[in-house]
Amino acid sequence: MKIYVLCDMEGISCLNKMEQVKREMPDYIEGRELMSEDINNLVEALFNSGATEITVCDTHGGGGNINVSKMNPHAVYEVPNNGKMMPSLDKSYDGLVLFGHHAKAGTLNGFLDHTMDSSSWYEYSLNGKVMGEIGIESAYAGYFDVPVIMIQGDETTAQEAKELLGQELPCAIVKWGIGRNKAKCLSKTAAFEVVRKTVKEALLSIKNRKPFKPSFPAEIKVSYYRSDMADSASARHGIKRVDARTVGWTASDALEVTGV
Repeated sequence: MKIYVLCDMEGISCLNKMEQVKREMPDYIEGRELMSEDINNLVEALFNSGATEITVCDTHGGGGNINVSKMNPHAVYEVPNNGKMMPSLDKSYDGLVLFGHHAKAGTLNGFLDHTMDSSSWYEYSLNGKVMGEIGIESAYAGYFDVPVIMIQGDETTAQEAKELLGQELPCAIVKWGIGRNKAKCLSKTAAFEVVRKTVKEALLSIKNRKPFKPSFPAEIKVSYYRSDMADSASARHGIKRVDARTVGWTASDALEVTGV
């Protein structure tokens, strides 16, 4: 059984403040350690539950958050490359785990909620449906016929994933947002156990999961916080201006869902 793990940072177990995800902050060192420990626990659980090949992509801020020399040897590790959010993903994989994830921009009590770029993206939609990184990444995996089999993050992340991918999706809820920038978390012991139980559930039900495959070609729109941000985006080839803060493009397939 071949499993791909796309790992962000905001939804990592025990991570409960914004300073832990910012490279320029002293608390980022602690955030990196929490991320590494959480991934190692996940990989061990996947291996013990029957996964034979595991690939982990460290995607937060372009990757480079974990020290590969200290990671669980049952997996191989990579980062996004040349515009590919999951470089090794192909049709040979049986399932995708979205780990350490967060809710889309504008989610009430979503811990560190945002979509792609927290400094500029206000809203993203595909064929008129507003979605966040969960939808974008699920559609990308769907191009390869790979289903999302599990997600981990806060309560709002689980709610968003279930609404998009089905209420039966196994979700490891390890924290609850207090506003946007703080969260209350399970202890490491409790969170790790939740992850292990969810992994077992996910792999036992993997044959019931279906890839997320929106209709293509698809109309994509991105709204920015300010009009000057849209100025820059609309200057790129294939991007059209929709209004003062919004640009759009037609994606021929799910590999073009993040064209800006």
